[in-house]
Amino acid sequence: MKKESPEHTRKKMQAVKNSGSKIETALAKALWNRGHRYRKNDRSVFGTPDLTFKQLRIAIFVDSEFWHGKNWEVRKYDHKSNQQFWYEKIENNIMRDKIVNQNLKENGWYILRFWGKDIEGNLNECVKKIEEAKNKVKKNSA
Repeated sequence: MKKESPEHTRKKMQAVKNSGSKIETALAKALWNRGHRYRKNDRSVFGTPDLTFKQLRIAIFVDSEFWHGKNWEVRKYDHKSNQQFWYEKIENNIMRDKIVNQNLKENGWYILRFWGKDIEGNLNECVKKIEEAKNKVKKNSA
């Protein structure tokens, strides 16, 4: 396999979006089509969740495996170049995710996090989990 030039790698990394990704959009559209109304990337909620049901205090995060360190203890050695940078970057993302979860829980939020591959492979199951969470929160607040 041919090694990419640093310029090519830089351009690829610049093209990565922090919101509106394919997996996030797929989940949002599936929820919308089932009649669920939400807010996208609501900055007034700590951690800027990808989707929020603000009245129910439900925060949904769509995490890509690379950026959020799925199976990090195994995968952290996969990076071939600039290892120290990537190690620190992804470790910081994992730590930030924990801080966001803790803060939201302390403030009464119900948190759901989905890996990108889970959404791609089991979109209906992810929607079902969100619907169950909504029903659970509604039941507890009644």
